[in-house]
Amino acid sequence: MEALQYPIGKFQAPVQITQEHLTAWIETLDQLPARLRALTKDLSDQQLDTPYRPEGWTVRQVVHHLADSHHNSYIRFKWALTEDNPIIKAYDEKAWTMLPDLEGAPIEWSLRHLEVIHHKLVQLLKVMTEEQYNRTFTHPDGNKVVTLKENLGHYAWHSSHHYAHIENLMKRSNW
Repeated sequence: MEALQYPIGKFQAPVQITQEHLTAWIETLDQLPARLRALTKDLSDQQLDTPYRPEGWTVRQVVHHLADSHHNSYIRFKWALTEDNPIIKAYDEKAWTMLPDLEGAPIEWSLRHLEVIHHKLVQLLKVMTEEQYNRTFTHPDGNKVVTLKENLGHYAWHSSHHYAHIENLMKRSNW
C-alpha cells in the first residue's frame, strides 16, 4: 500500500539546495501541464473515475487536486515575496476534491488552470533572486517555517508524485 500511496517516496528537501536543484525543479513544474495532458488525453470517463489505489482518489480527483494545490502554492509564493514570513492558510484537500464544482467535472478545466498557473509561476521562479528564494512562510500545521526554495522542491515532488499515481494505475490496468 505504501508503494501505491508514495510511488516516488516522500519528499525530503536536500540539506543544501543548490541552483541545480532549483533549475531541475522549475523544469519539472514547467513540463507538468503538457505531460499530464498527454498522459490523460485518451482516458474515458470510467477510467477517470477509477481510484489510483484502494481508498484513494480517482484520476479525475487527482487532476483537479493538482490544479487546486498548485494554485495555493502560487499564492504562497506571492505572500512570502510580499509579506514578512506570513502564516499561510491550510485547507482540507480531501474535502476540496469532493466539492460539487469538481465532482464529475471535465479534467480539461483543471488542465487549463494548471497550464496558466504553472506558466505564471515558472516565469516568476526564473527571475527570483537567492534572497527571494530564502524568504519564508509559516505553515500552520506544526508552525513549520518553509523557505520558498523548499516550497519549490516540494511542489516539483508533488507534481511527480501525482503524475506517478496516474501513470502507475494506467500501467497496472493496461490502459
